Amino acid sequence: MDECCSLGRRDFLRSAGFGLGSIALGSILAREGRAASQEGFPRGWNGKAKNVILLWMGGGPSHMDTFDPKPDLAALRGKKVPESIAKRIPMHNRLRLDNLYASPFEFREYGQSRLPVSSLFRETARHADDLCVIRSMHHESVIHTPAEYLTLTGSFAGTRPSLGSWITYGMGSENDSLPGFLVTVSGENFSGPSIYASGFLPSRYQGTLVKGTEGIADLKMPAGVTERGRRAQLDFLERMNREHLRRTGPESDLEARILSYELAFRMQAAAPEAFDLSKETAETRALYGLDAGETREYGTNCLVARRLVERGVRFLMLVQAGWDAHGDLQGNHAAQARKIDRPVAGLLSDLKRRGLLESTLVVWGGEFGRTPTVEGDPKKPGRDHSPLGYSVWLAGGGVKGGQAIGATDEIGYTAVERPVHPNDLQATILHALGVDQRELYYEHHGRKEIVTFNGGQVIREVFA
Repeated sequence: MDECCSLGRRDFLRSAGFGLGSIALGSILAREGRAASQEGFPRGWNGKAKNVILLWMGGGPSHMDTFDPKPDLAALRGKKVPESIAKRIPMHNRLRLDNLYASPFEFREYGQSRLPVSSLFRETARHADDLCVIRSMHHESVIHTPAEYLTLTGSFAGTRPSLGSWITYGMGSENDSLPGFLVTVSGENFSGPSIYASGFLPSRYQGTLVKGTEGIADLKMPAGVTERGRRAQLDFLERMNREHLRRTGPESDLEARILSYELAFRMQAAAPEAFDLSKETAETRALYGLDAGETREYGTNCLVARRLVERGVRFLMLVQAGWDAHGDLQGNHAAQARKIDRPVAGLLSDLKRRGLLESTLVVWGGEFGRTPTVEGDPKKPGRDHSPLGYSVWLAGGGVKGGQAIGATDEIGYTAVERPVHPNDLQATILHALGVDQRELYYEHHGRKEIVTFNGGQVIREVFA
C-alpha cells in the first residue's frame, strides 16, 4: 500500500509537515511565468546588483564614533550645543543640548581614498576604497520602532511591505529551491517581524527567519516519512486545494500555501547543503571569525549569507541588535564592534575574491544615529537617539567606493549638506538592482502602491 494512504487522517495532517507552512510566509516566487505575467513587474533592468545583503545594526550606532569624525567636539567637551546649531533642531527632537562629549575612539584615514574610519572598525577599514559612506541620513522619529519601520518599509506605521519583500516580489529568486528573502537576528530585535513582513503583498513574500547553520526551522523530514511518501502527500494535498480553489475562486493565502508546500519539499533537499559549512576551508572560517567566541555568531551569519548569494537568494537581512548606548557608549560600541568587524570585513573580502561583490550590494546601517551630548552617568557617558543626521554605507553592486556623501554640522547633530531621507536610500537600493521605484507597483485597494510612496530620489553620486 502507498505510504501516504497507509496513514490515518490525523497522522497524515501531522506528518505532512504543516509546520513548514510558516515557510510559505517566506518569499517563494517561482521563476517560470512570473516575469511575463505579473502586472507591475519592472522591465528593462540594467542595474549591476543582483542580490542585496543588508547588515542591519539595530539600536542606532553612533555616527560620530564610527564613520563621521567630529574633531571639534574635543574642544567643546562639556559645553552646550552652539546656538547656531540648536536653532535648527525641531523642538520635539531637542533631547540633549548640553554637555557635549568627544568620541572616545580614534579615527584614521584608510586606503587610497583616505576615508576616515573609527578604531572600532579596523578590519572593515581595510575596505575603505569599497565603501560609500552617506553621512547625511536624516528623518524625524526619535523612537526605535517607527524609525526602523520608516527605514525598512517606507512608513512609520509598520504595516507596509519591507524592502526585502518588495524586491523579492519584483525580481523573484534565482533559486527555486530556496526562499528569495532570508533573515537572521542576533540580539534583541526591537520591532519584531514587522521589519521583514510582506504587508499588503501576498504573504509568500515575507522574509523567512533562519538561525545560522541550523538554517530554516522545522525543515527535517519527520521520522518514518520517505521522500517518495512526502511527494505523494503533497500531490494529494495539492489536488484537494486546487479543487477547493476551483469551487471558491482565487484566494491569495491558499495559493501561497500551495506554493509553500512545494517550496518546502524542494528545500528539504537543497537547504541542508546551503547551510552546511563543513566543507568550508579553515582559512575561510577564520576569515569570518568562526574560530573566536565573540565573532562566531555574526561571522556564521555572514558566511551563510555569502553561500546563499552564491545559490541565488535575492535578499539577505542580517540583524545585529544591541547598539542602543544610552549609557557606557564606549563599552557598548566596543563590544558590538568586536562582534561584527571581522565578519563584515571577511564578507567583503570573500565576495570580492569570488567575483561576487560587483553583483552583490552590501548595505550597513541602523535606524538613526546618536546625539553628540552626554546621556546617563557622566562617568560612563552614553548618547541619546538622534535621527537628524547619521551615517550608513554601501559597497559593491556598482557602488563607487572610497567616498563620503553629504555632511553633518561640526558636532554631528544635524545633516547640513546633501540631506538623504530613508526613502532616498530605498530608491537608491532599487536603482542598484536596475529597478525604477515608480515602475515596481502592486495594486492594493484600487491604487497602485509603490515602495517609496512618500517620495524618494536616487542618490546618483553613489554609483560609478
